[in-house]
Amino acid sequence: MEFTEWIRGRTDEQLRALVSARPELITPVPAHLEGLASRAGSPSAIGRVLDRLDRFTLAVVETLAVQDGPVSKDALRDLVGAALAAADPENALATGDQDDPPATGGADPEPALSTALDRLCDLALVYGPDDALELGPGVRKVLDDPAGLGPRAVDAFRHHAPEQLDEMADDVAPGTAGTGKERLAAALAAPAALVESVSPEARGALDQLVWGPPTGRVPNARREVSVATARSPIEELLARGLLAATGEESVTLPREVGLFLRGGRVHRDLLAVPPPLHGAARDRALADRTAAGQAFSFVRAVEELCERWSIEPPGVLRTGGLGVRDLKRAAGELDLPEWVAALVVEVAHAAGLVAAGGGVDGEWLPTSGYDLWRVRGTADRWVTLAATWLHMDRVPGLVGDRDERDRPLNALHTDLRRSSAPGVRAATLGVLAAAPGLAPDRDSVLARLAWEQPRRRGPLREQLTDFALREAEQVGVTGLGALSVHGRALIEGGDAAKVLAPLLPEPVDHVLLQADLTAVAPGPLTSELNRWMTLTADVESKGGATVYRFSEGSIRRALDAGHGGEELVAMLARHSATPVPQALSYLVTDVARRHGRIRVGTAGAYIRCDDPALLDQITADRRSAALRLRRLAPTVIASRSSRAALVDSLRAMGYAPVAESLDGDVIISQLESRRTEALAPARAVASPNGLDPEVATAAVRALRAGDAAHLARREPVDAPGGQVPRGPATATISALQEAIKQGVRVWIGYLDSQGNATSRILEPARMEGGYLTAYDETRAAVHRFALHRITGVAGL
Repeated sequence: MEFTEWIRGRTDEQLRALVSARPELITPVPAHLEGLASRAGSPSAIGRVLDRLDRFTLAVVETLAVQDGPVSKDALRDLVGAALAAADPENALATGDQDDPPATGGADPEPALSTALDRLCDLALVYGPDDALELGPGVRKVLDDPAGLGPRAVDAFRHHAPEQLDEMADDVAPGTAGTGKERLAAALAAPAALVESVSPEARGALDQLVWGPPTGRVPNARREVSVATARSPIEELLARGLLAATGEESVTLPREVGLFLRGGRVHRDLLAVPPPLHGAARDRALADRTAAGQAFSFVRAVEELCERWSIEPPGVLRTGGLGVRDLKRAAGELDLPEWVAALVVEVAHAAGLVAAGGGVDGEWLPTSGYDLWRVRGTADRWVTLAATWLHMDRVPGLVGDRDERDRPLNALHTDLRRSSAPGVRAATLGVLAAAPGLAPDRDSVLARLAWEQPRRRGPLREQLTDFALREAEQVGVTGLGALSVHGRALIEGGDAAKVLAPLLPEPVDHVLLQADLTAVAPGPLTSELNRWMTLTADVESKGGATVYRFSEGSIRRALDAGHGGEELVAMLARHSATPVPQALSYLVTDVARRHGRIRVGTAGAYIRCDDPALLDQITADRRSAALRLRRLAPTVIASRSSRAALVDSLRAMGYAPVAESLDGDVIISQLESRRTEALAPARAVASPNGLDPEVATAAVRALRAGDAAHLARREPVDAPGGQVPRGPATATISALQEAIKQGVRVWIGYLDSQGNATSRILEPARMEGGYLTAYDETRAAVHRFALHRITGVAGL
């Protein structure tokens, strides 16, 4: 059965399953099923779908690939069963009656094999009846060294000279007929005698290549050697064709020899089920609460970062990205390790909360989208951040490493993109989801991923898996190493915000004021109170309870921002669960009393004060000599220093000046929050194994309709002989209108673009704008004809 006909014979439900599992086949939708079959056999499409197969299903494909032609399901069962029997019996798929084990050594491959074949048929990688299973077109070409076996003998020796092949065939198969390559291939098809004739050392060299990789390096591999002249183990193998030279210093083991040495097995061992996960058992409720607390902390870290960058934004490097010093500064301000700070920065940027803007050189600023994100509930904000982390193609864990040119990789740099990152995160969380209440160790997670996606192995994948495990804990998707209930809802498309909300710590709207000028927040503060406390006091320590310390400088900072002394005391009283300590009340009152008594303007700068005695005190202070002050009036002193320098110097001397404008108004020194244009947040990457059901249904409907039209296509016919029709233009138009009305065919004369007279047989459809649209039976296609070029019409 041909592959295209097999595709055409699939039901609509089966076609929907195919395009849902392989959405690249309908991007865009082919014109017909023949086009779908052709696209399904393209190397890129086959490579993508093979990358999604687990180890057992891929082994079934490899077993079919090393066979000649179609294979029955019974023969395939024996081949797969031999590999299953060789695996650890504890991990092999043991089913059926244990007292009467099957011939495969106690591991019945039938259930797993049937499941794998059903999936391969759904993916159009295998087709045909059970007695003649065949791989889809192009699959064998995409598989490099399937199951670790080398090329067939006819391919392995294709670059050898005919004379050399004749000599080798005379040594290993004397008296046989055919070309040297044919005789050698026939001898290697049953290589038992050749293998037994070599020395133990040569047999040991073969054993090193049996289970792959099938290639090796040998000096002067193309040397001419015969059985009689062979002096070394390698020469024994080269002379008998048990090794084939593929280059000057490379050899390969022919597939037929490899299969013989494997004793009929295609794979050394095989597991039909994924390897078990090992790790520490966790209380699921405790893990969920731990993850929820970490989720809350991560949201707060992003919010704090954006608030700080709105006031003091870091610059954008000339090469793009965030400077090392700026990252260290952000880590210190957030009280986080640098790698966690890099994660916070990258997720905020990918979510569209931070972007480059602010002028020619550029600064990293919060976007207007941050303001919309900030007013949402904590659970909804976390879902935005966690989904962004899950789907973004950036790898924060690489920050601090160096690229191939030994240049450092900075946060927010374009070189942090890795297209495989979203898939690795999803696969890693999928492994954790398979073991509820378990915190699997790293090695078992890597082993499970290696079984689930064996073609996607490598150092980078292991590194990305390590990053995914530690970042999931930091973001709050996992708790104590186990997948949380809201993390499961996130990866399964559920309402993660609704699941997370009851687990989040309840924000508190009060603090505990203490006599030592500190305030203790007994839990996470509300956003507004947290912002106000950060302005009025300095964070002394973080943890389950945050400790703030009030000082003269912090109170002055709040006063500079426009708050009054009485307002500060009222706010403290309103948000404190304890009475306002007298020491704190005196501190606020004292700083507020002195705040603004001295006014600084621009001359260079001047000092103005209603209390001349206070100005006398300043001019008499030796520390003011550097300011070069000059008394202009009893209440005014001029200085050559700038206003900002004068304010800083007076504060260093213990005074509390404020700056004033030319109109005499107090200048509020709090910097305005800055924003840049909002960027579109990272789009969620569609799952490689899924497609919207409505899209799949519409695609199958279009494929069926296109295929029906394709099969109904008529072959071109010859135009009648004789004189090309000619006639008046009026009669031509009338005849064509009548043909359209009656739905009949006509024979027309037509002048092409070069003025040559031709004749066509048409089925006219419509006439408009000086053109006739019709099906041209002489070309088997729909065309538009210019009416002024039609010379005449005749009936058929």
